[in-house]
Amino acid sequence: MSLAKTYTRAQVGINAPLVTVEVHLSNGLPAFNIVGLPETSVKESKERVRCALSNSHFLFPEQRITVNLAPADLPKQGGRYDLAIAIGILVASGQIQNPEIQQCEFYGELALNGEIREITALVPALIAATNLHHCCYIPKPNEMMARLVSMSRRKVVTCLREVWADLCGQQALPWDEETPCSAVFTLEANTDMNDVKGQGAAKRVLEIAATGGHNVLFLGPPGTGKSMLAQRMPTIMPAMEMQQALETASVYSIIGKEINPDNWRQRPFRAPHHTCSAVALVGGSSNPKPGEISLAHNGILFLDELPEYERKVLDSLREPMETGMVSISRAAQQVDFPARFQLIAALNPSPTGSHTDKRATPEQILKYLSKVSGPFVDRIDLQIELPRLSTTELQSTASEESSETIRLRVERACCLALQRQGKVNAQLSSKEIDRYCRLSESVAAFLAKATDKLHLSPRSYHRVIKVSRTIADLSGNEEITLNDLKEALSYRAFERLLAQLTG
Repeated sequence: MSLAKTYTRAQVGINAPLVTVEVHLSNGLPAFNIVGLPETSVKESKERVRCALSNSHFLFPEQRITVNLAPADLPKQGGRYDLAIAIGILVASGQIQNPEIQQCEFYGELALNGEIREITALVPALIAATNLHHCCYIPKPNEMMARLVSMSRRKVVTCLREVWADLCGQQALPWDEETPCSAVFTLEANTDMNDVKGQGAAKRVLEIAATGGHNVLFLGPPGTGKSMLAQRMPTIMPAMEMQQALETASVYSIIGKEINPDNWRQRPFRAPHHTCSAVALVGGSSNPKPGEISLAHNGILFLDELPEYERKVLDSLREPMETGMVSISRAAQQVDFPARFQLIAALNPSPTGSHTDKRATPEQILKYLSKVSGPFVDRIDLQIELPRLSTTELQSTASEESSETIRLRVERACCLALQRQGKVNAQLSSKEIDRYCRLSESVAAFLAKATDKLHLSPRSYHRVIKVSRTIADLSGNEEITLNDLKEALSYRAFERLLAQLTG
């Protein structure tokens, strides 16, 4: 009787728990059983492994084969365990003898001819394996994604026989080279803030939002540039830190989406259609997958035509907007996905396009705007109304400020915030606000009067202070001045519109 152990990793959210593949060969009628809570795709690996071993000219043991995937209470899905099972059988049958195999992890789905196919969710597995200093054997198609994880020890393989030759010392595989991802920022063609004519106030709002990580709401009639401005937001944001980029890459690897190594540290931009469901937006299904808010992690989630979304869909965003995390609970398991996104929402202030065209009554406009709940709007720091462009502005040939110019100011202000508190201003807690956003007596008195007059909620009160802190950072002020606070209070356009309609 022979026993062998190999290692691989499962996928639970963006975590990759270690899975021990135990292979036991015993006497008796030939059989091949897989235990350890395997789903159908894992159970079918029996036939893939059998054919791959035979077609790769290995001896398939005519014995009773039992494969245990431990821990037994962790659900296993997909073909990612094929390679580890095949290597375990070769070790148990004496066709591979390598004392260092306990320091290796194997990933890959086997084709019937022994080729190794790509898998999903490789980035979280490599990050976890790197922490244990394990060597990873990965499929060739996953090579570019794997290179995003620096300091990982990995070997790229195309077929089962290559793995056998390397482990037996017959033909050593080279270590996969480290490719420094030097390209931090690559702007797409025709995507620059200088394409947008006029709308200086809206550009100022986006600059503040990019600096402090604040959420934005654009109100305006059709054709004022709301979508155009939102699409250019990533071009003025600082590049992601390495850890942030890896988190985002981990989410994308779960759904099998390739990452471009030339601009993998550029912020993601997601713009789901208003007909999307709550599951598509937040994530879910019986086997939980990340939704749009997780795919926008560390980037932008743009919701155009906001009132057209179902109200329950929008309200499902309220908790992730506060916590930066979404927990999906199902009967079989609970999965956490990161969702630290910046929201940019856009809407027309009236069902007819403009609230001043007299085609809709105030009651009709209020009914239209009431599709967006108060608690949802309460979580949006910057609200601004975009006016129609005049003919002079449309025909203007004057050069506008470029994204690069704005981004330099944003990066400079971001550095101030990170040196002071280690995070962007939008993520400050109440205690941190008291510590880093102290107000002078005159500024605090003005804010108290404004809070009472505008009926600001405690959440809005704190958000106004955070925005003021960001404006002060852009101005280079150590303390929040009265002008900084007044500018922050001016960005409450949605609430002013509601007050105007109800007044």
